[in-house]
Amino acid sequence: MISRRALLAGAVPLAAAPTKTVVSIAGDAFRINGKPTYAGRTFEGLKIEGLLLNSRMVQGIFDDENPETVSRWKYPDTGKWSADRNTREFLQAMPVWRKHGLLSFTICLQGGSPEGYSKLQPWHNSAIRADGSLKPAYMKRLERILNRADQLGMTPMVGLFYFGQDQRLADEAAVRNAVKNSVQWLRGKGYRNLLIEIANECDNRAYDHAILKPDRIPELIELARTVQPAFLVGTSFNGGSIPAPNVVRASDFVLIHGNGVSDSNRIKQMVDRVRQLPTYRPMPILFNEDDHFDFTKPVNNMRKALEAYASWGYFDPGKNDYRDGYQCPPVRWDLNTDRKKEFFQLLARVTGA
Repeated sequence: MISRRALLAGAVPLAAAPTKTVVSIAGDAFRINGKPTYAGRTFEGLKIEGLLLNSRMVQGIFDDENPETVSRWKYPDTGKWSADRNTREFLQAMPVWRKHGLLSFTICLQGGSPEGYSKLQPWHNSAIRADGSLKPAYMKRLERILNRADQLGMTPMVGLFYFGQDQRLADEAAVRNAVKNSVQWLRGKGYRNLLIEIANECDNRAYDHAILKPDRIPELIELARTVQPAFLVGTSFNGGSIPAPNVVRASDFVLIHGNGVSDSNRIKQMVDRVRQLPTYRPMPILFNEDDHFDFTKPVNNMRKALEAYASWGYFDPGKNDYRDGYQCPPVRWDLNTDRKKEFFQLLARVTGA
């Protein structure tokens, strides 16, 4: 029974052992509970079955421990920031996303830039302490989101590290501890519906720790798999970049980004190049970040990814004051802009939701 206090707070109850949703891979296709995603679905002659259409929602557990910057994220109606409100409103929006056919979203223990694109990142947003241990308040917010995803039949991509915040960890040993602690925590909660993204854009020059960069990040992919039964694990690369062969060899799926790719035809070319890598074998290819839209036009990045049989991920940092997208707090997690509505309407058409 849900307590009156929880109902008044608008809270989603925590599930004791989330096991409703199980994600797996068969060849280059995703399955949920043993069946292909979007089973039997085609769209304008394109195969949709087996894809994992997604959106970048990395700030679902965001907070800022820097007293000098936390006021930047204040809600206009209250004049202050609230991490709990942010997560609560995220939870309220999830059924709407799922209703439109969204099966996955990326959420990250170190979030993403709350200003969209930033050269400096003085804020402190990390669920991971300097020694690699986990912060309970962040993880409780994450637990609420992952439980709700399990109930809705969704398969989140849980990112561990973000450039601009990885320096919060003291050293390489702390990075390794963070991987082990995070994966053990997720496995201990009983989740079977998750994909793990070790680091967002591992080839970004802003990373401080060498083990988070392409030459060595396979070590962390393998480390994550030591917790059994193992999650499906990968890592992403900068917009327009083709993943390194050693990373593709180590990964269960390939993550690429479409940021900076203004010619939509290049999206399909990127997928073709990944499949030509000597270490590629049949495995899913996903864009889990692309800030190009044009959803009402016949040619756009999402359409070209589908033509290449690659999953596509919507990244909306916002426009104008950066508060109307999905990355810059205080985030409006609902479908409050024309651009959000256009994406979700196209998504519903593609998936037959």
